[in-house]
Amino acid sequence: MFANFVEQFPTVFNALNLGFIQTLKLFFVTLVGAIPLGLVISFGSMSRFKPLSALVKTIVWIVRGSPLMIQILIIYYFPGLMLEKNIWGTGEGGRFIACSAAFIVNYACYFSEIYRGGIQGVPKGQQEAGQVLGLTKSETFFKVTLLQMIKRIVPPMSNEIITLVKDTSLSRIIALQEIIWAGAAFMKSSHGISGEMWPLFFTAVYYLVFNGVLTVLFGRLEKKLDYFKV
Repeated sequence: MFANFVEQFPTVFNALNLGFIQTLKLFFVTLVGAIPLGLVISFGSMSRFKPLSALVKTIVWIVRGSPLMIQILIIYYFPGLMLEKNIWGTGEGGRFIACSAAFIVNYACYFSEIYRGGIQGVPKGQQEAGQVLGLTKSETFFKVTLLQMIKRIVPPMSNEIITLVKDTSLSRIIALQEIIWAGAAFMKSSHGISGEMWPLFFTAVYYLVFNGVLTVLFGRLEKKLDYFKV
């Protein structure tokens, strides 16, 4: 048994590395899209134009209230089944694009609530003080509100981002070949190996190490922001 493990390990390790690269790609693409989109959505939910704020809040409620897995399935299959048009493309590339779209929209809605709480948590008197000093609304936001908002949102944002690492595993629902897909494939048949469950346990090591690194980085970021008391 140990001899089989030693023989199979290089093959399994290479397959898991390829799956983890796909996981990392989905993770970073989601952050690049969701972080700015979430800020835009938060502005919409706080808009004084009631129809716009009501619409945005309804969308956020639907996205946050329904499972991400269902959203992935709907976004991937709906255009082809209902519109009779595949807008995502075929193969692994098409599945990755559809998954990225689902993750970006989902996490942007979660981030928007964090942004909204951070912005509304800044004392209104400080914004008024900025306006008294002659700052425009945009200057007041970037020079007064944004700095304090960042301090407030780092803990909840770090929690959501760490959750995102684990949520990437949901992409296997549409057969995106991320790391858990790669590990589970060896239970069926992959690279001439079948009936092996230990590769699946090794996938947990990748998640633990990656989340450990993120935890350390966010901890250092929080310490650097300690100078800015709120």
